[in-house]
Amino acid sequence: MDIVIIGSGNVATVMGRKMVAAGHNVVQVAGRSMSVYHLAMQLETSFTTDFSRLKRNAELYFIAIPDDALAPASQWLHTGDALTVHTAGSVSAKVLEEISSRYGVVYPLQSLRSDVPEVPEIPLLVDGNTPGTLETISHFARSLSSRVFAADDEYRKKIHLAAVVTGNFSNHLYALAATWCEREGLDFSLLLPLLKETVARLDKYDVNNMQTGPARRNDTGTMAAHLQMLEDFPGLQKIYTVMSDSIKKHYQ
Repeated sequence: MDIVIIGSGNVATVMGRKMVAAGHNVVQVAGRSMSVYHLAMQLETSFTTDFSRLKRNAELYFIAIPDDALAPASQWLHTGDALTVHTAGSVSAKVLEEISSRYGVVYPLQSLRSDVPEVPEIPLLVDGNTPGTLETISHFARSLSSRVFAADDEYRKKIHLAAVVTGNFSNHLYALAATWCEREGLDFSLLLPLLKETVARLDKYDVNNMQTGPARRNDTGTMAAHLQMLEDFPGLQKIYTVMSDSIKKHYQ
């Protein structure tokens, strides 16, 4: 499939690599900044920052730009009858209805980083404005991933929220713990086996049954000691309190 990628960030880069690896032909990378040059060099294709020079004979226009840039995109992007998709989990497919008559979504449900050489498994949630469009998008998605699921706007918005809580929030907790360890002269890497085991259990066991720790046991003495240790770290202390209260209420 001949594809134009619009955007040059993490999603555009990782998905662009997967497209090339799957045998697709990325004919152009387009965007507002010169960062498109670097992605075009990686994918060995042409680039443009002038949308009047956008290639018009592509079979798919793959829009991977920030969520809040999608709605204004109809002011400068029109692809006619060409298949056009965006990659946002929390934005309706209908944001593209003034851009193309055939539109949809390919949402990669994964944390993607262009500077990480190993590409993880990427479930793809897809949608299309007609059954035929959805089938075409699904066929394309299956060339990139073995896990492709049809998901309408409401489903994608909800699973995106779940992804923020499980992915973004948990990484922030890791960052806070790493910062605290550094300031206290502790080796954060000692926690890595614990973190890996916690995630590995998700494949085999009910997550609700895997909760451990002082809040799960209602060990008030240990929790009070932890809060005292965090007196000089009020932000982390507040999060500790909120999370402990949430765990206790969840298992009452």
